[in-house]
Amino acid sequence: MHTPSPQGRVLVVDDDPTVAEVVAGYLDRSGYDVARAADGPSALERAAAHRPDLVVLDLMLPGMDGLEVCRRLRARGPVPVIMLTARGDEDDRILGLEVGADDYVTKPFSPRELVLRVGSVLRRSRAATRRAAAGPLSAAGLTLDPEARRATQDGVELALTIREFDLLAFLLRHPGKAFTREDLMHHVWGWDFGDLSTVTVHIRRLRAKIEPDPAKPRLIQTVWGVGYRLDDGTTAPKDEEDATRA
Repeated sequence: MHTPSPQGRVLVVDDDPTVAEVVAGYLDRSGYDVARAADGPSALERAAAHRPDLVVLDLMLPGMDGLEVCRRLRARGPVPVIMLTARGDEDDRILGLEVGADDYVTKPFSPRELVLRVGSVLRRSRAATRRAAAGPLSAAGLTLDPEARRATQDGVELALTIREFDLLAFLLRHPGKAFTREDLMHHVWGWDFGDLSTVTVHIRRLRAKIEPDPAKPRLIQTVWGVGYRLDDGTTAPKDEEDATRA
């Protein structure tokens, strides 16, 4: 009988056999159970049969692109996804983040770095599962149930991606406190390195979903010279000039 790897099960989806072989090889040597698929339909079949802990997913796939595969995986339940692409445009990155990708790596990339990203995303995902036992979070008309992965605002359900949900949950746990983008990347993404624009994109998209006027946010405030702060109405907002010295 096969013994599951303590590191976790990873599904690698890429139609380039060289890339797939290299990525799978590095993950295997790092202690992961690795399965491979070369297109969207076979990726969905493998995911249904083996229930991976994480999916490394190429954006450009024959027949069904990575965005559609990611959407269908998300419809089945939460699973962390690291998206690969040969294109570096911000629009492509935003599309990947929009459908729920947890990380985004542009080809060519370092296989060692990808293995580090896999470990980081998995640690973050497992920590979020443990925190779900702490119960719902509520402030400023927002209610988040971490265990059900459900978020509402004034009773209306919010359509949040996994990472948007985690970001909002972290801010709700620390109302009135300012965090740098580096802080958020570390605590929400579990990264100690990476593209800080990922945080900016997620803040912008989250504001678009929870703010009455995203151009004049009242809940997620920009603290100039620092980063971002959630104002839940229970504490008086800091003076912006004072906040930059905090």
